[in-house]
Amino acid sequence: MFGICNLSITPIRAEASDKSEMTSQMLFGEHFTILEKGKYWSKVRISFDEYEGYVDNKQFEEISEEIFHRLSTKEPIYSGEVIDFITSSTNDLITIPLGSRLPNFINNEFIMNSKRYAYDGAVFSGILPKNEIIKNAFTYLNTPFLWGGKTPFGIDCSGFTQMAYKLCGYKLLRDSKQQAKQGEVLSFIEESEPGDLAFFDNEEGEIIHVGIILNDYHIIHAHGKVRIDTLDHSGIFNADLQKHTHKLRVIKKMI
Repeated sequence: MFGICNLSITPIRAEASDKSEMTSQMLFGEHFTILEKGKYWSKVRISFDEYEGYVDNKQFEEISEEIFHRLSTKEPIYSGEVIDFITSSTNDLITIPLGSRLPNFINNEFIMNSKRYAYDGAVFSGILPKNEIIKNAFTYLNTPFLWGGKTPFGIDCSGFTQMAYKLCGYKLLRDSKQQAKQGEVLSFIEESEPGDLAFFDNEEGEIIHVGIILNDYHIIHAHGKVRIDTLDHSGIFNADLQKHTHKLRVIKKMI
């Protein structure tokens, strides 16, 4: 079985309960495989990054295998406005956040299942230059930190890096420790370019944080909010706190 997110933002939870931890989110138009279908909750695997979790059955639509495979092979088109809305052929009005997918979008319209929608905002499509990753990152500046979040209204560190890359046509996995397994290792900060990723670990050596490298030894990352701090060989130096907040583990070129 397969499904698609038909709401603006749907939480993905660690267990089949509204009280369970939100580990990620699905945005409008994201499709997935239904691994287990329960009475009230389903365990799903997101097509984009193969992330797994539980979704309330009232918060998605089932789709056919044919539609699922068509979406998996077709170049995606994403909404490019921080917040906008779509209208359906039955006059439903749905708000959608930045990075929502518009299935089969053409001439300001798209069809999801059998329902037709209209959207006249900006879009992202195709593979964009690396400098566009930085532009996307700045769109999220001052977004509050939200564990599991992926939108300009709440986002976590790896959701932030994933979305900045996603809008440019690149795939990052969902969690920072997963993203740290992608890309090419750089030996020094001096070798990095704006748009590369820096990863940070805890005392046990586990990757727990990630951010996007900027010019002049700066980094943009989600910590309390999406913010810009100084990056040096020790890690991230927070000028507000006047101390290092994250210990640098590795720098990677992802594209």
